[in-house]
Amino acid sequence: MRDPDNMLLRQGWSPEFLSSANIESVQTEYEVLHLMRQCAQHFRFSHFLVSRFPANEQQRFSERLLVSNWPADLVRKYDAMNLFHVSRLAIDTGMTKLPVQGDSALLAPADWESAQAGEAVALAESHGLSASTAFLLHSTTSDPYLMVFSGTRTPLARPELSELHFSALQLFECLEKTFVAATASREKLSSREVECLRWAAAGKSSDEIATILGISVYTVSSYFKSATRKLKAVNRMQAIAVALRLRLI
Repeated sequence: MRDPDNMLLRQGWSPEFLSSANIESVQTEYEVLHLMRQCAQHFRFSHFLVSRFPANEQQRFSERLLVSNWPADLVRKYDAMNLFHVSRLAIDTGMTKLPVQGDSALLAPADWESAQAGEAVALAESHGLSASTAFLLHSTTSDPYLMVFSGTRTPLARPELSELHFSALQLFECLEKTFVAATASREKLSSREVECLRWAAAGKSSDEIATILGISVYTVSSYFKSATRKLKAVNRMQAIAVALRLRLI
């Protein structure tokens, strides 16, 4: 059975805004970010993001983000709510392969009895995220990701929604290429560095990690410093996010 999406990719078909872009040469997240901006502008959205699918609450929203133009204040406040994994955005997209469209309530808990539901809606509305279109996408290794476009525009009709969906597939393919390029350019992490990052991603403190691994807190700190350097991150939290994105932990 033929895959129509793959056939279109082989034939070089692209929506209008991608037709002049040399997407085959994209190698960095910055280039993907630029294409995402073009896509959002083309479809009259103001905000966008790509994140790992929130299957549980072990990693926060900010740790799952890969590409986004959300303001830092919006990311910080939504992250502090710890709602991503129970939001309608996660629940609804996780139940279908089709695009999901909705209002600001997509960022709120699926359980409307939650006290934070109104707070989440108000946060979304205050930043102009009154309507969103989301796609559940899978990498070649079957890992789930979310791509979301948000703004104040009216819901997309079927032809435009189909165009955006295929644009999302092409953009995600570009992003996945950067995973491979980034992995090849990183120094290999040691087993201890991986263990420290993995436990930190699970919410353990340096003292707890030291106890678990039977080493000193100073040694744990040393592993974090070397792992952060190898991953070209600026701090521990970014190192964890990079390691998760590259599927190193």
